Amino acid sequence: MIGPSNDLSSKLALDTNALGGLKQSAKAGSPEALKTASTQFEAMFINMMMKSMRDATPQGEGMLDSQQTKTFTTMLDQQMSQNLAKRGVGLADVLIRQLSTQTANAQALAINGDVLAQPAQPIAIAGDQPAKRIAMPPGRDAGEMVKSPGALLTPAAPSMPSTPSVPGISASGRPQSPHVRAFQEKLGAHADEASRATGIPAKFMLGQAALESGWGKREIRNADGGTSHNLFGIKAGPGWTGKVATAVTTEYVNGKPQTRVEKFRAYDSYADSFKDYAKLITNNPRYEKVLANSQDAAGFAQGLQKAGYATDPLYAAKLTKIIQRNLA
Repeated sequence: MIGPSNDLSSKLALDTNALGGLKQSAKAGSPEALKTASTQFEAMFINMMMKSMRDATPQGEGMLDSQQTKTFTTMLDQQMSQNLAKRGVGLADVLIRQLSTQTANAQALAINGDVLAQPAQPIAIAGDQPAKRIAMPPGRDAGEMVKSPGALLTPAAPSMPSTPSVPGISASGRPQSPHVRAFQEKLGAHADEASRATGIPAKFMLGQAALESGWGKREIRNADGGTSHNLFGIKAGPGWTGKVATAVTTEYVNGKPQTRVEKFRAYDSYADSFKDYAKLITNNPRYEKVLANSQDAAGFAQGLQKAGYATDPLYAAKLTKIIQRNLA
């Protein structure tokens, strides 16, 4: 994290030590590094404007004009740009939103599969938004529910018959893009297995995996750069004992995006990702209404958003659009 000592907007423009601290924070994936780097870019932009204005201004040849005074004028402009960027002209905010979306839009958070024991308090989900808690049944403690949550629920509804699909043609009748068809062919068998376990149509889950992972192009990565196989953006909560991957993600608080570094579950294969997702959906009482309203894409997507799966206010609309327009 960048502390006050690394606040470049309060330092000299040519402070190389502060820039070195920014580089280290950027390597660690700090959200504050993104903010500070965007502010520095804004300062550079302001400095370029000031330089253009000075170049366009007629210059006299007075007694005090020399190469040295020009050098100090340039340094003054750099520092002034730094101070103006601290107040902000709006460019840094635009950059932060754009970069945050590019790196983490596909990683909208799912809530933990863990059930907590105190129903009177809100649970912090993605973005620290308060959400409904699950009331604890008499005679059960949190540990027992985490170990065997399925014992508290009725068996999953049997899979609904799906409408036969035409290869290469989406449900809307449009030809599928090559990357969409490849994504569906690669993960279709795993989605079918999860469908048998949950009763949710396979293409609904494929659509959610596509939204969370950017059609597989923006998967959550392990420290070594390899994929975590986490297609659904499920966080690694206190009850998770498996492997973990750390990534930058965007959470929405009161409708406003915030960049954060979070820990996510990591799997050995895509099959394990679908299995864990199916377990989360069927064993967590929060998603009972999702299962009950999964007859159509819109009902499924809206059920997920109402249950608190993600904090993006447009999550349901995005997911519905992906399913209806792209998947067969």
